[in-house]
Amino acid sequence: MREHAQKEEDAEINMTPMLDIVFIMLIFFIVTAVFVKEAGVTVEKPSAVNSFTKQRASILIAITDNDEIWINRRMVDLKSVRTVVERLQIENPRGTVVVQADKEAKAGLALEVMKLAQAAGVPNVAISAIPK
Repeated sequence: MREHAQKEEDAEINMTPMLDIVFIMLIFFIVTAVFVKEAGVTVEKPSAVNSFTKQRASILIAITDNDEIWINRRMVDLKSVRTVVERLQIENPRGTVVVQADKEAKAGLALEVMKLAQAAGVPNVAISAIPK
């Protein structure tokens, strides 16, 4: 009888190490996940013949057809674009800026936003378009 009880105790599997590994893997995947950033509004982008996909677009700036500027789901004025981009660039220094200008937005405003982003210290500034 004693031998039978001893064999049942030995047959149990300790789940603690497996749970530890699963928990560590979960933390790893959360930390290394790429989070999608959005500008905050939907714009109708113009089409372009020469276009390519930009990697690591960490700062998205949207310009609506009403000439409103949106960064990180907040509407900002033209004067504060540089300071907001500088702050976001500190968070991700290797990222780039992508300007998503509506096809009805003023081209001069899009160019001014791009100049302000470059003045904030971002070397790579692109404009978003739909490939033809």
